[in-house]
Amino acid sequence: MCSYTFGTLRALIGLLLLYCAGLAPAAEGLVSLQALDVQENKSLQVAATATPADLWERIRRGYAMPNLESNLVRDREQWYSTRPDYIFRMTERSRKYLFHIVEELERRNMPTELALLPFVESAFNPQAVSSAKAAGMWQFMPATGKSFELKQNVFRDDRRDVLASTRAALDYLQKLYGMFGDWHLALAAYNWGEGSVGRAIAKNQRLGLPTGYSDLGMPQETQYYVPKLQAIKNIVGQPENFGALLPDIGNHPYFKIVSIANDIDVAMAVKLSGVPIDDFKLLNPSINKPIIMAAGTPQILLPWDNADVFEKNLQDLKGPRLASWTVWVAPSTVRIAEAAKQAGMSELQLRQVNNIPAGMLIKAGSTLLVPRAANSHKDVSESVADRGQVTLTPEMISVRKSVRAGKADTVASLAKRFNVSPANLAQWNKVPANAKFKPGQALVIFVNVQAGSTGKLSSKPKSAASAAPKTNGKKPVDKQKKK
Repeated sequence: MCSYTFGTLRALIGLLLLYCAGLAPAAEGLVSLQALDVQENKSLQVAATATPADLWERIRRGYAMPNLESNLVRDREQWYSTRPDYIFRMTERSRKYLFHIVEELERRNMPTELALLPFVESAFNPQAVSSAKAAGMWQFMPATGKSFELKQNVFRDDRRDVLASTRAALDYLQKLYGMFGDWHLALAAYNWGEGSVGRAIAKNQRLGLPTGYSDLGMPQETQYYVPKLQAIKNIVGQPENFGALLPDIGNHPYFKIVSIANDIDVAMAVKLSGVPIDDFKLLNPSINKPIIMAAGTPQILLPWDNADVFEKNLQDLKGPRLASWTVWVAPSTVRIAEAAKQAGMSELQLRQVNNIPAGMLIKAGSTLLVPRAANSHKDVSESVADRGQVTLTPEMISVRKSVRAGKADTVASLAKRFNVSPANLAQWNKVPANAKFKPGQALVIFVNVQAGSTGKLSSKPKSAASAAPKTNGKKPVDKQKKK
């Protein structure tokens, strides 16, 4: 009896331990219970639940692309490893964005080394603009950005937006991988264009050649593109082998998404959140005006702790209004001075806040940022916030005219008559600067006239003497002869 009780008790205790460990079988399987090694059980639990505290380790664990082995990879490894300060600055810059990108990649079951691609594209600078007009940390060209629903207008450029550009970049990479079935070719297409990669593959196929990334004839930039990413992947994988120091980046969110219900000045958002203006711009780089329009930008990013501060201060705010700017739509084509007068601001201020060069006319339908009236509480509409544009035309335009030289006309005399430089007139007519013209000789000049003007010139030839001002009935003095 005692022996039976002790054995039963021991079995029950064992069952209880297994149940607490989450490994208890279904009731009908009790008879088949077997002893489980305690150390083995412990290791299974750790492997299943342990999450790296370090974001770099999380990225390493998600590497899933085949490694590229080539001399170009070694070349880029050497280039980066001899610039440890550059690596540190670049990786430090990434801390604001990297967690979000890794989260999105894992949600899509994509290789986590793709989180390192902005190092290659822009060194993780969301304000980067290439010579070809690609913008943002993912470097979208204007047309490609529009294809992936990245709005671009005078008020914001979503190619720079952290959330929108990351979504678009991963959408594009997934599309390219679906087209080529190879991550290296997908990356080449991201850099060079899918059409270019497709044609290069077709050419090799016609010639009976391999069609892998290293086998294609590509521009030098694309040849180095994947080797750069592979080199950075290797450095992140084993920084100690390259003398690299990676900043500590915790495996947790850096920023929080905060909803915006009403238009608010950037300066006010900065004040309420307590975030330095430079940091605010790095988290919200798509906003390029001093106002956040809720209809077009319904959310902003703030550091995690500052987000709570912002929401509390916004709720408690009483007195000052949130927005001191609004949008004015030009009803007709107007001069800058006229628009500034209607908006109640100086010409210089209007030009600066709307990026308008001097000497331009503002065309009808243009959306200009102007001061908000003290008694106005109306926010900018969605249609204006989403499709804002400024269309300009020169106030003065250059018109080509044909003229004929008068008696004794020279480059200097004609230039003075038509208020152009002698050097330009000589260049237009391919003659020396001291040239003399024959009477009636056909010449070309370019004159500035107001936009919309006919720019009419007198077709009657005039000599330099007849061009001189008249004087009270007296014979005009021939200045050329007097000299």
